[in-house]
Amino acid sequence: MELRQLEYFVAVAEERNFTRAAERVHISQSGVSAQIRQLERELGAELFDRSARTVTLTAAGKAALDHARAALAAAESLDQAVSEVTDLIRGRVTVGMVIGCTITPLFDALAAFHRAHPGVEISLLEDNSDRLVEGVRAGTIDVALVGTAAIPEGLEALTIVSERLVVAVPHEHPLARRRRVTLRDLGDHPIVCMPPGTGLRAVFDQACAAGSLRPAITLEAGAADAVADLAARGLAVAVLCDSMVTRHRDRLMALPIDDVETPALLALVWRHAHGPAVRELLVYGRQAFGEAARG
Repeated sequence: MELRQLEYFVAVAEERNFTRAAERVHISQSGVSAQIRQLERELGAELFDRSARTVTLTAAGKAALDHARAALAAAESLDQAVSEVTDLIRGRVTVGMVIGCTITPLFDALAAFHRAHPGVEISLLEDNSDRLVEGVRAGTIDVALVGTAAIPEGLEALTIVSERLVVAVPHEHPLARRRRVTLRDLGDHPIVCMPPGTGLRAVFDQACAAGSLRPAITLEAGAADAVADLAARGLAVAVLCDSMVTRHRDRLMALPIDDVETPALLALVWRHAHGPAVRELLVYGRQAFGEAARG
């Protein structure tokens, strides 16, 4: 029995699919299948029911899963303990970032970390903020850059940006004649916004719910530039943060939403318990984000 077989077993159990598990562990599907078969022969029992489209654990597989996870965690702890003593950081860090991320200090931090610790494998994935936070809590993601209405409970965080929401409209739009707008003012206009699961949308939805309002969100886009571009073309009124409108000032003007006081946050989040690789990555993250990331 080898640790890699246990790793493949856990990956298939969590992904419930051999193809996705193979992508996760970076080998071919046939390689994963062969190693799982070898493990099953050594244990004398089938670990998966392969009769349906979704792979499920057998009774033997369920009994083995927690032990496999514990063995992998113990091996990682052993490796980290030795690495810390020898001042060598190795292993893997998984970093998550919000969809449409254009926050270049994150990439600067990853590049500096990679130069200093080439023995650490970096995985980078993109998703909406809700799923990234779930991944950090579950331990499948080590550090994530997320948009949020509040720092997720139970996680450590480094706030990068804290901004109130604005409405972005073309200069000829009826709302452009106002200095400020309220949520109720948006009731007569279609709205383009980020989708549910993003921090900005969470702030907007919570504010609308508090005022018993149901605005007409007719368009959604995961990238701020796409939201702004749709608004600039007159398709809808955009709800964004002020900094997201900056590069579109020639086509859009930003109006504060007077009755939405809760800011949308952009933050790095991670679990309290983490290894030396994550600890080092956070050092480079703080350096890259500079003064805006402190406090």
